[in-house]
Amino acid sequence: MDTISLGVPKPILESLPEGSEAAAQDMKRAVQGVEGRINRAIEEADDEGDAAGHVVDVIERLNDHLERYDEFVPELRAWGQSPIYAIAWRNLQADLIMQLYEVEWLAEHLDRERNARLVEDGIRFGKR
Repeated sequence: MDTISLGVPKPILESLPEGSEAAAQDMKRAVQGVEGRINRAIEEADDEGDAAGHVVDVIERLNDHLERYDEFVPELRAWGQSPIYAIAWRNLQADLIMQLYEVEWLAEHLDRERNARLVEDGIRFGKR
């Protein structure tokens, strides 16, 4: 299994206001952290399916973050503040998920693992 390489897309960095170098660096560090966690999980995994399970955990976390940033946008606007940073972080989460699905050996396993979790959750929820 090959390691995964993630990055902050240039359009997201360019969407930040001028003088946002600190935010850009924070995004890059966050992506490096996600990449590092994924690659450690891949190294420790027994097979591609096991690795995909760990990556799905990361994707679920990214989805949670995406939703949280998305909720900030209207709230910031309501307070008369610019939501540009919340939008940039939201878009970064979505792009990272997309980057993970672009990894050939991983994409098929991700769908399979996510579907298995949906079925498992459905069965668990149905027993109540």
